Amino acid sequence: MKSPEILEGGYRAWSSAATLRLRRERYKNYTYGKQWCDTVRDMSGRYVPEQEVLEASGVKPLSNNLIRQLVKTVVGRYRTKAAEEGQYESGDVSELARRNCLSELDSRLLEEFLISGCAIQRIVDERRWEGCGVWVDNVDPRRFFVNQYCDPRGSDIELIGMLHDISFAELVNRFACGSKERVKRFRHIYSGGEPESAFAVGPELGSAADPADFFNPAQAGRCRVIEVWTFDSRETGRGADLEFVWHCRMLAPDGSVLYEYDSAFGHGSHPFVVKMYPLTDGEVHSFVEDVIDQQRYINRLIVMMDKILTTSAKGVLLFPVDQKADNVSWDDITRVWARSDGVIPIRGTGTYLPQQVVTNTSNPGAYQLLQLQMKLFEDISGVGDALLGRSDGSARGADMLDSQIRNATIALADIFETFNSFIAMRNAKALRVSGRSA
Repeated sequence: MKSPEILEGGYRAWSSAATLRLRRERYKNYTYGKQWCDTVRDMSGRYVPEQEVLEASGVKPLSNNLIRQLVKTVVGRYRTKAAEEGQYESGDVSELARRNCLSELDSRLLEEFLISGCAIQRIVDERRWEGCGVWVDNVDPRRFFVNQYCDPRGSDIELIGMLHDISFAELVNRFACGSKERVKRFRHIYSGGEPESAFAVGPELGSAADPADFFNPAQAGRCRVIEVWTFDSRETGRGADLEFVWHCRMLAPDGSVLYEYDSAFGHGSHPFVVKMYPLTDGEVHSFVEDVIDQQRYINRLIVMMDKILTTSAKGVLLFPVDQKADNVSWDDITRVWARSDGVIPIRGTGTYLPQQVVTNTSNPGAYQLLQLQMKLFEDISGVGDALLGRSDGSARGADMLDSQIRNATIALADIFETFNSFIAMRNAKALRVSGRSA
């Protein structure tokens, strides 16, 4: 059985997020140090990475990665606050937190939230090698799709899902239900899906595992499974009454239904928890996005000052030709000039004597611009000296320092509260997966 209309709906949702995925990739590059990768037009009209343009002009592309430190500071502040409040140690959440290492999982998710503006988790009740129970997984935004929605609570979501790349053995284990006929059908659907060699080369350790496109996995020997949840309506048999239910279909890339079922979770909904920020008119704008321009300008100033230092004359010796003694070579002069106690014989009959040229490499204007941009970076991000652990010299005692930190955190209150609302939604949903009350 095939379900092409559901597959098409999932593909439309995936395609509509193409711009969001591109922007996320750019913000991720800036966060982790690839800050000269923007595509620009060179002198010949070709579109190439900005780094290539600089290198072609003889300029070294330097960067001072302030965004990474900014993200680490915000995540560190969140973890400190969560530990102080015992966020993962109280009530029914404690068991869920221990099983899923939620402290670490949520910290990495907050990092993603700051970079892309997207926080996505999938909650299921299943058996894994660690045991049976409720499991929480972070979802890569590149593998996620959802219909366009505008409600920050996600109440207008009607289609949602994600891409899975699994081995053929796992595919059989999950969806064959012990049926040899199903296994045979799966082999036909995924012809070539099983790895041809036990020594097939996988993705590089530590690299980003790109999901390729909607239909095909990037890694050879994996089977693409498309999980699609839809909010369906059905007739109840009582006249015009309709019954609404969340229905899941596990699809192959050709639209074949591998497995399908109605939501059996205690909450009766799909297994995803989603928070996109700020979702004004349905738009997503991340925390990192706000400081990209300042980071770029800081990098340009650093490159400019490095260029000034590199091209400035530093100890250049002007040696008139008519002052050189006959028994001294230019190599001898160069070698002796570099010594602190060297003596260079000269004729002493010329108009000009040898002299050393040292150019003043200080550029007050450039340094002032750099300091201004650094200050603007702090002002725009809301992360100043107090959160970074640097004293401004005016704090006196622990109470004053705590007051400064609280005041500095006000600028981040919206980010933290939005993420905390996501955590509250996640906990409520996770505690109802097995039918328990939140």
